[in-house]
Amino acid sequence: MVSNAMNAGRPARSALFAAVLLVSMLCPGRAQTYEGRELVQARLLADATAVVPGKPFTVGLLLHMVPNWHTYWKFPGDAGIPTEIKWKLPDGWRVGEIQWPIPLKLTEPGDIQIYGYHEEVLLLQEVTPAASLKDSNVQLAAEASWLVCEKICIPGSANLKLDLPVAAQSASANEEIFSRYRRSLPQNWPTGEVARATWQREGAELRLAVESAALANYPAADFFPLPENNVVVGHVKTERGPGGKTTFRVPIETADKNLSALDGIVVFGHNENGAGRNAWSQSPPAGWTASTSKMPGGLIQFLLFGFIGGFILNLMPCVLPVISLKIFGFIQHAGQSRGKILRSGIAFAGGIFAWFVGLALLLIGLKIAGHDITWGGFQFTNPYFVLVLSVIVLVFALNLFGVFEISLPQSATRGLLGWTGAQGDVGSFFQGVFATVLATPCTAPFLGTALGFAFAQPPLIILSMFVAIAAGMSAPYLLLCAQPAWLRCSFFFTCSARNAVLKARSGPAAFC
Repeated sequence: MVSNAMNAGRPARSALFAAVLLVSMLCPGRAQTYEGRELVQARLLADATAVVPGKPFTVGLLLHMVPNWHTYWKFPGDAGIPTEIKWKLPDGWRVGEIQWPIPLKLTEPGDIQIYGYHEEVLLLQEVTPAASLKDSNVQLAAEASWLVCEKICIPGSANLKLDLPVAAQSASANEEIFSRYRRSLPQNWPTGEVARATWQREGAELRLAVESAALANYPAADFFPLPENNVVVGHVKTERGPGGKTTFRVPIETADKNLSALDGIVVFGHNENGAGRNAWSQSPPAGWTASTSKMPGGLIQFLLFGFIGGFILNLMPCVLPVISLKIFGFIQHAGQSRGKILRSGIAFAGGIFAWFVGLALLLIGLKIAGHDITWGGFQFTNPYFVLVLSVIVLVFALNLFGVFEISLPQSATRGLLGWTGAQGDVGSFFQGVFATVLATPCTAPFLGTALGFAFAQPPLIILSMFVAIAAGMSAPYLLLCAQPAWLRCSFFFTCSARNAVLKARSGPAAFC
């Protein structure tokens, strides 16, 4: 039998953890330290030793990532956020668009395709100084922001500065790295004698046919699309034909029947993602206009991922300690009418939805305020949060091993248990909220992909994604309440988990 001290301590531990979690979410860290490693190192480089008034030069944002982590291309693919650079230049200065090197095409779990960079990337921009400069030195400042991902995604940013002298002449600087990354930039489309491109639309698919003997000589060829924000593209397929013809089939979702082509780059080389690849920029024909309407097909896919991720969330390790809280709440009503059990389950699910909707509104507010948002992991970039959580986990571990028991005053115990122990639908509602608070730090398969997509979308889609996750997490409990006979199976499962804990602590005694 579980001691009264343990029963009193568990709500206290859970409430404390929930409070720490909420505080960490309100103060998202912007550092890029994860598991003791700095994930991304950022710096500015120039290809000139000095600034000559009125003469353009190139500045590059160099991002160096730790192994197995990646940042994103201009079009990130199925999920992700591209790197952004916001310049703070002196009056009269101009800066050009980012020149993006050829990215890698990566496939993540769940058949998620993304375009990005491993290890290192240099993003180039041409800067034109004012025709007249009074100072002998100038300082270029930029705020760079990025999303770096492996199994989880963590946003990062840096305020960078570059000081350069002003002179009548300048010499080249950082030649090796600028030369290397200039070679990896996509080239303009060649003349018709080298390659001829034609676009064709077949229903929900665009086809880019390239007739080129030069392209046919390379065993690896692909098309990386650059769609407008309101055009959803699927995974591109490459087909080789006779006479040096290569066809790229691009699934699209759009209501614009006049959409006939896409921007993008044709990438080719001896190996997919291998060194020495080349690329040609492909622009749509004159008169092409982007779609102005959204189609729900791609969104529905990610909402389904969110639902599946929410369902799997019930099986993740950080949720296991509260399974008994969820299941026994239903078992205690098992002898009552089926309608009352169903009402209890709906109230429990209502608590799950209430928490997730509240969390979504909080994150939307943070995003509107300019903060970086993510699901799980950003609070762990805050060293104070990690320190507090480490102390809490150590205290919990010592308690579970029987080193000491936590006992609260009777009045405090009654107050904490009142939220989750109240009889009726109100108690079930707060049980749902309480259990979901403890599950929030978890992530699950499909969940990271779905949320990575949602966090780059407008507020309505973020809210819809959290509703889908709540639906997936609450689905098994609604099914249990609709079929009370299934509660026996869940009872035996819960008892097995509980017995394992009791046996580890005190040997075989007083099991379910």
